Amino acid sequence: MQKIMEMMTKNARQSGIKVIIIKALILLLCCFAGIFVKRAINPLANVITDALHIPGGISTSASLMFLVIGAGVTNCRFGAIVMATMQGSCALMTGMTGSMGILLPIAYLLPGFAIDAVMLLPLQGQWGKRLKAFLANIAASLTAALFADIAVFHLPAIVLLVYLCVAAFSGAICGCLAASVINGGENE
Repeated sequence: MQKIMEMMTKNARQSGIKVIIIKALILLLCCFAGIFVKRAINPLANVITDALHIPGGISTSASLMFLVIGAGVTNCRFGAIVMATMQGSCALMTGMTGSMGILLPIAYLLPGFAIDAVMLLPLQGQWGKRLKAFLANIAASLTAALFADIAVFHLPAIVLLVYLCVAAFSGAICGCLAASVINGGENE
């Protein structure tokens, strides 16, 4: 009996380590996917935002979508904050500072806080996960847009309203995509 208990404990420890490694890899991949996607769609997003005479908001929502996916798939508390810190640091080190400059890590960190705050909502089941992903992406996009306006842009009220609406709309679309990825393997 003693040997069986020792074997079960050893197997449980090994599987726990495997789960932690898998979750860390998922968070890391989502982190880099967000940076890559932002860089890839930025020219197309700029065509839309230039036509609206606003500073951005679309490619940021797509980048933040991967933070939502990582937090939702792994169910790690504060996983979005960790990924946002890594994303901001990597973007700063690679020179993707944009208009934020040295404030870039903070510009990633604040939406990470917003994502983790929404992910802590006590919504259960598939629809609860979908709603949390949808709301988390909107909250993160709005947080990023507000921080960018306060720190850099200082937009007039009407332009700020359009900027926030575009950020919320693109956040909602990316939130729907994140929700479908998070629940992709589950049946209804």
